Amino acid sequence: MIQGVLLAAGYGRRFDPSGHSSKLLATLPDGRSVAWHAARALCSALPGSIAVIRPGHAVLAEVLRDAGCRVLESRDAEAGMGSALAHAVRDSAGADGWLVALADMPWLPVDTIRAVAAAIDRPERIAAAACDGQRGHPVGFGAAHGAALAALRGDSGARELLRAHPVQLVEAGDDGVLRDIDLPAQLQRQR
Repeated sequence: MIQGVLLAAGYGRRFDPSGHSSKLLATLPDGRSVAWHAARALCSALPGSIAVIRPGHAVLAEVLRDAGCRVLESRDAEAGMGSALAHAVRDSAGADGWLVALADMPWLPVDTIRAVAAAIDRPERIAAAACDGQRGHPVGFGAAHGAALAALRGDSGARELLRAHPVQLVEAGDDGVLRDIDLPAQLQRQR
């Protein structure tokens, strides 16, 4: 079983430097939030996915549960993306691998998420979605990388793992695998 992990613990300071509004709770044209779309796609492909948030974000937790995620509140996540991912991996240590998606990427195609998960066909495999050869998200890691993922700290995420090992690219044909929300103007998807 490949465990879906949605990283939803970031601060989103570029979206709102004052910290008053959350990019993950910002709504898209259909009225649903950025985080709901990202979580719904992940849970549609991998039911039982975990969403990692910082403690004290009840509204975000409710949105993520509504989309199908099991919510993991993590004090470790306050230290950054790597620490959040490590907590999720430790929480699901028996998985055959982990597929990591970002909560500020609401346009990930469900079929692509499934394809990246299916590409984790052996324990040492790392696979990632791509568009026109450019690596994007989600990224999947086979079980052989569990100890390294569980030991991550800080905000660098799994960059070193991705540099140190071959990554099988799964062509999505959709730029949703590259596009995240950093600024309010990006809430409208333009192709």
